Amino acid sequence: MSEFLEKNKEKIIQSIKTVGGFMNLDCQIEIKEEVDFADSLKNTLAISVYTPENARFLIGKNGENLKSLEHIMRAIILKQNKEIAGVVIDVNDYKKTRASFVVDLAKETAYRVRNTKKAEALCPMTAYERRVVHTELASYPDLTTESIGDDPQRRVVIKPLNF
Repeated sequence: MSEFLEKNKEKIIQSIKTVGGFMNLDCQIEIKEEVDFADSLKNTLAISVYTPENARFLIGKNGENLKSLEHIMRAIILKQNKEIAGVVIDVNDYKKTRASFVVDLAKETAYRVRNTKKAEALCPMTAYERRVVHTELASYPDLTTESIGDDPQRRVVIKPLNF
């Protein structure tokens, strides 16, 4: 555990519990440091929040509240320490479940694109979800992926390679 996390772990936990408290949610919080392979000198803080109650209030529609919470915590943490590369927050494994759904959707769409030889656009996704699709389909030699549009309507298009 880094010196920063040792000193600030309780503050981070208390900050998130305070946000949950505004929504009358009791939260259990785990914080781990993960190596950022893009920058081997820095670590990413992975914060897992678990609540037995209405996690949907922390997650929000299409993860908007979660995205905002993550943005605020990232700003606070990165201002205090330049050694941290990023902050990722997940509530009741929402992001993990969503990523699994996105991978399945990408594979199903890739199958259709291979059969029809016609490009297909997926629904609008967050930057993280688009990255998951690009990474998953990178191993398909006969397909290519491209992000199009502007946020919040930015989406991935899956095309046959010779399109």
